[in-house]
Amino acid sequence: MASTTVHTTPGHPGPSARLRRREVWAWASWDWGSAAFNAVMTTFVFTVYLTSDPFGGEDHASAVLGTGLAVAGIVVAVLAPVTGQRSDAGGRRKLWLGLNTLAVCVATGLCFFVYPSENFLLVGVALIALANVFFEFANVNYFAMLKQVSTPATIGKVSGFGWAMGYVGGIAALALVLVGFINPDIGWFGVTSENGQNVRAVAVFSAVWFLLFSLPIFFTVPEVPRTKAAKIGFIASYGLLFRRIKAIYKTSPHTIFFLLASAVFRDGLAAVFTFGGVIASGTFGWELPQVIMFAIFGNIVAAAGSFAGGFLDDRIGPKPVIVGSLTGLLLAGSAIAVLGPDDVSMFGLDWTGDTTFWIFGLALCLFVGPAQSASRAFLARLAPDGEEGELFGLYATTGRAVSFLAPSLFALFITIFGAQRYGIIGILLVLLLGLLALLPVRAPGRTPKAVVPEV
Repeated sequence: MASTTVHTTPGHPGPSARLRRREVWAWASWDWGSAAFNAVMTTFVFTVYLTSDPFGGEDHASAVLGTGLAVAGIVVAVLAPVTGQRSDAGGRRKLWLGLNTLAVCVATGLCFFVYPSENFLLVGVALIALANVFFEFANVNYFAMLKQVSTPATIGKVSGFGWAMGYVGGIAALALVLVGFINPDIGWFGVTSENGQNVRAVAVFSAVWFLLFSLPIFFTVPEVPRTKAAKIGFIASYGLLFRRIKAIYKTSPHTIFFLLASAVFRDGLAAVFTFGGVIASGTFGWELPQVIMFAIFGNIVAAAGSFAGGFLDDRIGPKPVIVGSLTGLLLAGSAIAVLGPDDVSMFGLDWTGDTTFWIFGLALCLFVGPAQSASRAFLARLAPDGEEGELFGLYATTGRAVSFLAPSLFALFITIFGAQRYGIIGILLVLLLGLLALLPVRAPGRTPKAVVPEV
């Protein structure tokens, strides 16, 4: 996977090619483990459970879930860049990755106590929102490690490999969940469906899965060195942050433009995952086993898209990959919104609503991965050495600063039209705005790296 080229980065003293491969696999193992949170908890299983009839019906529960995730986004927007900045300077990137990963696992495991009753809706939404906050903080440090385990010539491939590992990990986790907890009348450890016990047990499984597969990165990838910058207080870090943003805009304005554009389209990408399973269940009437089966095939397609997108990224650059992926997402999402769950007869062909979701839902999966992976690689190419955490903190902040867009528009269109199906339109609007904002942004090879001032 990794290039045989030996190179050095901060905190990385030019190891052999063999050690580089070990680091790439260890780094990508975190993506594999995180699939239990992304695929199982926030997309295809637990949020589907949380928006089911016992919690007040899919329309009401979906709106509450969207609101909770929007609040979580505000918290991330305020705190992410400073936490990234301080982990860069303190040489504690792995420490904070570990602590935030552990916090995600704890919040996920506590979802076992969310019983199928409307009285537990706010508890469930609060736990998922809290886990999302810590997951975003962890992502800041994890993304910042991309340059530590790749070369300039392989950064797209390594990023794509990480995303693909996440999707394949999702396949494995979902398959085990389906076989061990969801399908059997009596699952592993004697778990049954009474009081949602099987889905609640899945939360514990997801927490353990994430924790176990996150461990290799802590034993294999080196920590970044502590800088000589003067120590400053947490509040003072915001003053430094604003000075650095000003300097970045002055020396590399297209870095800021990309942060803003990607913030919008990444919010739309996140909504595709967050509400995909919810739409399959609420709009198309799928039962949970059917949703999970689709998720397994969807992750296979998404992994293939991520692999292919990573190779294309290193050859033609990340921007064409992102533009092509967003275009594909808009087309596939529009087909789902227009055709809906009804039977269709067109051009001499007849198909059901289920067929519509299988075809165009899988198309969505194909394009989401390359867009996410190329976006991560785009910013990593622009990041000054030793400042990756802070820049990816800004990446998280700009994303979360507008993270209310997709959940809010999803909830708004449901409220206006009185049906969950129309929430898809809100997600598509966000993706379109992100694409339009990206078009004038220069690719990494055509814009200089930002100059970041000292304290």
